[in-house]
Amino acid sequence: MAKYIYEHKNWTDFSWKDKAINAVFGEVRLMQGKIIGQMNALGFSAKEEATLTALTLDVVKSSEIEGEALNYDQVRSSIARRLGINTAGLIPSNRHVEGIVEMMLDATQQYALPLTEKRLLGWHAALFPTGYSGPYKIEVGRYRTGDMQVVSGAMGKEKVHYEAVKPELVKTEMDRFLDWFNNDNTLDPVLKAAIAHFWFIIVHPFDDGNGRIGRAITDMTLARAENSGERFYSMSGQILIERKQYYKILQKIQHSSGDITEWLDWFLHCLKNAMLATENTTQKILYKAEFWKLHEHTLLNERQRLMLNKLFDGFEGKLQTSKWAKITKTSTDTALRDIKDLVEKGILQQANENGRNTNYELAN
Repeated sequence: MAKYIYEHKNWTDFSWKDKAINAVFGEVRLMQGKIIGQMNALGFSAKEEATLTALTLDVVKSSEIEGEALNYDQVRSSIARRLGINTAGLIPSNRHVEGIVEMMLDATQQYALPLTEKRLLGWHAALFPTGYSGPYKIEVGRYRTGDMQVVSGAMGKEKVHYEAVKPELVKTEMDRFLDWFNNDNTLDPVLKAAIAHFWFIIVHPFDDGNGRIGRAITDMTLARAENSGERFYSMSGQILIERKQYYKILQKIQHSSGDITEWLDWFLHCLKNAMLATENTTQKILYKAEFWKLHEHTLLNERQRLMLNKLFDGFEGKLQTSKWAKITKTSTDTALRDIKDLVEKGILQQANENGRNTNYELAN
């Protein structure tokens, strides 16, 4: 069996080939500047909207990578509430969602504060408020005291993908990691984000939740790179899409003797793809912002505002009178009146299906 990277002496003196990553690294830095420029041109409320969308995606997708589905609207409401963003129809969220949101916002909004052991343990406690991960009781708010193996397969036929640092070495390794994270400013913060993620995952300091905390550390470092708590793209959303590659590359580099070029290359490409995905979202947000600016004096009721925002945020399926009535909790007559009013105002138009299937869309 090949040695694990941490079994080498001075294993954290990572090396990489600059030439191999220079091109993609340059592109990423350029795109970051471009996105921030685009966003700054957006105006305050649209920027808030973009940040809210990116943070919500980050929380939802980071949990999805771990096979857990969170309620998108609950997460969005929780973030909006904590950031003081006024959005229609805030809904209460459960303790578990609140905990995950708390960790994410602490990482991205307080990005300039040092990352300490106490802070990490607080994040861990926030992730597991009941002391359980699913049906299993775990050690919460402390480094693990047991061995950690990542395995798959049926009982008796398990395949070990990874065996993490021995429990008695976790504290020493984490002290070294935190010292580097807080005090080494020689690296570009984008590269630092990539290395921090890898380093943390290799140590695997907790009983559970290592992936989510590792991704929060990434987001924190990227916020430092941009010197801003405003988030406009979701790295976790992109990792979810490229999840197979993510695990494959981690598995490969965990046996390297210190050269992490391939990991950096993968990470930078993933980051670039996350930013490319944002360009589409930005167009939508711009469109929405322009629409509301145009209609700031148009008389609209709360139901109409709610439904129009839903249409801008990506409405599932087709908009029919019955759906409008159900979502706004009104009668179909009221729904039809609301819709007809918007058609008259040139905001909605009938899509080209008649009869029972009449549905509506935003007018061009």
